[in-house]
Amino acid sequence: MLKKFFFSLILVVAIFSFTACSTATNSNNSNKLKVVVSFNAMKELTYAIGKNKIEIINMTPNGTEPHDFEPKTRDILALQDAKVFIYNGLDMESWVDKTLKSIDNKNLIKVEASNGIKPIKNTSSNEHGIYDPHAWLSLKAAEIESKNIKNALVKADPKNKNYYEKNYSDFKTQIDNLYDEYNNKFKNIKNKSFVTGHAAFGYLCRDYGLNQESVEDVFAEGEPSTKKLADLITYCKKNNVKTIFVEDMVSPKVSNTLAREVGAKVEKIYTVESKEDGKDYLQSMQYNLEKIYSSLQ
Repeated sequence: MLKKFFFSLILVVAIFSFTACSTATNSNNSNKLKVVVSFNAMKELTYAIGKNKIEIINMTPNGTEPHDFEPKTRDILALQDAKVFIYNGLDMESWVDKTLKSIDNKNLIKVEASNGIKPIKNTSSNEHGIYDPHAWLSLKAAEIESKNIKNALVKADPKNKNYYEKNYSDFKTQIDNLYDEYNNKFKNIKNKSFVTGHAAFGYLCRDYGLNQESVEDVFAEGEPSTKKLADLITYCKKNNVKTIFVEDMVSPKVSNTLAREVGAKVEKIYTVESKEDGKDYLQSMQYNLEKIYSSLQ
């Protein structure tokens, strides 16, 4: 009984301390709209629209694989007094439904950012879901996600509607310009095939008519079999693949082996699932597109 009492006391103190910290933070940012996002890609898109009018809390810490993330008590508490919660959907965050049922925040505006995007079926495994969730890696899909986010911010904070609309319009123009630049480039090359660490770039490929092969599947699970590796070696040689792309949080071991076998180099590529090298969304995508384009030359 004594142990249970002390455990309960510690839990109450921890929750009180967190709430006190949250209150202090909110008092410092009382004029800002409190927005909770599920992981970094949603944070990047949300910040592009909300900028200094919003306070963003990212539930998934940098360096943590969002596919495997499970919210802790402090994450759930953050949703209790948030105005907006933004998540990707398409089976990316398996914890969302359960978490939202566990909180009491009737005024919370919930945004499934991928709503309206034509999903790509996940053909590798249905353990995590039936869709490929990496829609934000398509500029066209990111435009849809950004619009959904903008609409939610306007709904939650109508007095700053013009501010959010202007930021969205500017961001959309930047996305369109970047899309058009590389659409023209990819149209003029014959080689359309590249290889990545895991199959995260299906939506990007759909944008530009490219072909992606990968060492690991959509959810970056497990090393490939001997047969899969042999098939990849054959694929690389047949399609003159000179670059093997590796993403953060995916083991580079097999990619390095594959690169040695086919005489290719290994290059970094961004999934935007975690903040890397200080790059925002557009900087990461411009880097990705240029690296892919250069590899196909």
